[in-house]
Amino acid sequence: MRRDMPEPERRLWQELRGSRLGGFKFRRQVVIGNRIVDFFCPAKGLVIEVDGDTHDPEEDTKRDMAMFRDHAFTTLRFTNHQVIRNLDGVLEKLKSVLDETADRWPSGSNHHPQTPSSEEEGAF
Repeated sequence: MRRDMPEPERRLWQELRGSRLGGFKFRRQVVIGNRIVDFFCPAKGLVIEVDGDTHDPEEDTKRDMAMFRDHAFTTLRFTNHQVIRNLDGVLEKLKSVLDETADRWPSGSNHHPQTPSSEEEGAF
């Protein structure tokens, strides 16, 4: 896992950490299968990826569909450019998806996702 996040990820993390976005808890750099995703909201099963110039959108989409269909995760991808130039728009989109997505575990259930470290990093 990376200790130093690229600037776009750092900016987004500042808005996600500490349940700042609508009270939803996020983890960063979460291991899911054989991948490390940038951010994950366990309550909603939402994966967020911030893509740099080296990403291939078609391949990423295929990999996302194959990797996450068994987990029923939703994946949202944003480019570095989107996060840097339109962070408010990215946050609005995230909040909208979070509000529209059903909770993965009913309120009061005994299911607890794996506990993250003190830096809110975790694995699935």
